[in-house]
Amino acid sequence: MIKKLVLSFPVDATDRSLTYDLVKRYDIRINILKAEIEAGKSGKLLVELEAEEEQLEKGITYLEENSVTVSPLASKISYDKSRCINCGNCASTCFSHALTIGAPDWELQFNPEKCIVCKLCLKSCPLKLFRIEFTEGI
Repeated sequence: MIKKLVLSFPVDATDRSLTYDLVKRYDIRINILKAEIEAGKSGKLLVELEAEEEQLEKGITYLEENSVTVSPLASKISYDKSRCINCGNCASTCFSHALTIGAPDWELQFNPEKCIVCKLCLKSCPLKLFRIEFTEGI
């Protein structure tokens, strides 16, 4: 099973080897997609975690017990679909194909599981409809 998550580390957790523990204790494969973290400051990691479902749940519980907030990526990214004009600017810059537009309806589709928080949609949307919580407050 694979889960794409945002891990939010408080100041006192950034200097501990929690991701190493996920690998060694719970046999979880970690793919770090984006990192904004440094010792002595709060930070965030966008990760893909892969393991058996039971091991993933144990690993997530371990992180939460160590003051790390664990959130699904989909809850951190949004856009105002009601105001979208389906111009396709964001889809044309989205190299991960999280944003697509095409036949038959030519309406913008968003798949948060493919998103890697590159932030190109923020720059390319003429109406500034995208919000990415991952980058706020750091």
